[in-house]
Parts: sequence; structure tokens; C-alpha cells
Amino acid sequence: MNILTFTLLLLVGSFAAGLLGAITGLGGGVVLVPLLALVFHVNIRIAIGASLISVIATSSGAAAAYVKEGFSNIRIGMFLEIATTIGAIVGAGLATIVAPGTIAIIFGLVLVYSAFLSFRTKHDHIYTDQPDALATRLKLDSSYPDQNGVQLKYNVHNVPAGFGLMWGAGVLSGLLGIGSGAVKVLAMDHMMRIPFKVSTTTSNFMIGVTAAASAGIYLSRGYIHPALAMPVMLGVLAGALIGAKILVHVPVRPLRMVFSMVIFALAVEMIYNGVTGKI
Repeated sequence: MNILTFTLLLLVGSFAAGLLGAITGLGGGVVLVPLLALVFHVNIRIAIGASLISVIATSSGAAAAYVKEGFSNIRIGMFLEIATTIGAIVGAGLATIVAPGTIAIIFGLVLVYSAFLSFRTKHDHIYTDQPDALATRLKLDSSYPDQNGVQLKYNVHNVPAGFGLMWGAGVLSGLLGIGSGAVKVLAMDHMMRIPFKVSTTTSNFMIGVTAAASAGIYLSRGYIHPALAMPVMLGVLAGALIGAKILVHVPVRPLRMVFSMVIFALAVEMIYNGVTGKI
């Protein structure tokens, strides 16, 4: 296969990864890294480096729109970013010493969890019970607009537990080259009891910063190749932008079910190749 053909196939594959990632809200990294490692036989650390660049690009594009619409809680995002950034640096450091097979197995397990999340139907809840003292002290409580533009107030809870879980999300992001949006949403939605819309949009705002922290380490170790990262970034970005538009007009549930099965199949393949040492 010549370079032109390889680049074109890379663009198409990255576009599909970005499209599916945007539709399901899980990001393109969960598809992109297995695609590069299993289909294009790219070294998994270099695949993770390319994925991190695409995460930065897609997060930068989508985050601005969500902040403008008033969904993202910037104060929570900046506070929790302390934990995820430290975790991302730790994860990126681990990625340089952990065996590729072990990374593939961990990635596969994260994919299984992502497939489960994609399969679920999620409803928004607002918790307005007794405010948490620490959240109040840090001024994390806020509001967001409903479909009629009315501001809905919410209170934030369990700040230390959410902060700790965010550190774990950062480690996974640095180790696996994904945005770890699923874990971040888990921390904010379930642990800190922040409304789902605010959790997902604030997570989108955060993942680019988290990825940038670990991308520096990958770059310094030579795991980011511009010739690979550029078409991957352009493909994922284009797919994510179109996916965001499709999301508004098509029934998402069937797509999520198909995507869950695709992710699960990739998870099995990643774990199998990790266990047998083929990756």
C-alpha cells in the first residue's frame, strides 16, 4: 500500500470514528485507537499519541459552543481539571513503561464499559436538596437553561469523591489516549449529582485540556508522528462536526445499539490481542 492510499484510508476511518463518537457522546478515541492498532497495525503508543491530538481538536471545537449556550460549568471544569491533569501526566508516564499488551487489555475493559454506557438510556435529574458545604464554599452550585430558556438551579455534592474519580479519569486518558468522557460523566453525574447535560458538556470542555497535558509527554517521547496525526485529526474533526448535526435529526437509539455492538467487538479483539501478545 502506498502512502497516498494509506492516508486516504486513514482519513475515511478517522472520519467514521469521529462520526460515531459524536453521535454516541463517547468521543472518537474509543474507536480510533483500536482502528489504528488492529486494522492499520500502528504501534499502540503511536496510535494513542494520534488519538490525543484528535481529542484536543474535537474538544476545542465543541466546547466553545456548549460554553456559549450556558450548559458547561466552567468553575467545576477548572476545579476538576486539577485532578485530571495530574492524572493524565501520571497516565502518560505509565504508558511509556507498561507493556503494549497490558495497555490493550486495559483499553478493552474500558471499551466494554463504554459499550454498556452507550446502550443505556439516560434521563436528566436535578438535585436541589441540602447544598454541600464544600461545594458552597467553592461556589460550584450553578444553573443551566432548559429548552425554553428558563434557568434551572442545581446543587453539587460529594466534591472530594468526584475529585478522586476525576484523577482516575485523567490516568486513563493519559494511558489510553482517550478523552475519558465516560468516566468524567460518571464522576459528575453519579458521584457529584450534577445534571446529565451539564456533566456531558463540562466533560467535553475538560477533555481537551486533559489530553493536552499527556500529549506533551507523548510528543517528548517521540510517540506523536505528524504524518499520522494530521490526517487522523482532520478526519475525526470532520466526522465529529457532521455527527453533531446528524444527532439532532436522526433517532439515536438504534445507532447507539449498533455502536455498542461495534465497541464490544473491538473490546474482545483488543483483549484477545493483548492476552496473546499480538499487539
